[in-house]
Amino acid sequence: MLIKLSNASEKPIYEQITQQLKTAILAGKLLPGDPLPSIRSLAKDLKISVMTTKRAYADLERDGFIETVAGKGSFVAERNQDFLREELLRQAEEHLLKAVQIAKTANMSKQELTDLLTLLMEEEME
Repeated sequence: MLIKLSNASEKPIYEQITQQLKTAILAGKLLPGDPLPSIRSLAKDLKISVMTTKRAYADLERDGFIETVAGKGSFVAERNQDFLREELLRQAEEHLLKAVQIAKTANMSKQELTDLLTLLMEEEME
């Protein structure tokens, strides 16, 4: 599993780890039951604090993406399809909100933004 961290990112390192692991789980690159590296080994590999990886894993566990078994480690949690869809919808909404804010700054009309979204979706669906 490859996690890439950016010091230039606005997001804290623990959020970068959390987001990349969520993305891998939602995309099916990490499957239910797959083991994750230990907190210590991930910290060592990424050359970051153990507290940072611990925070990322705690957030993932809180959000239901991973389960931690004492003495055995952390694993990708079993997830139902409704929860997966809800998380993906939440992410899409977050990105669309950013797009709306940027469009507003650029003085784009609602129709221009709608046309752009339609065009992008058509290209992506091909």
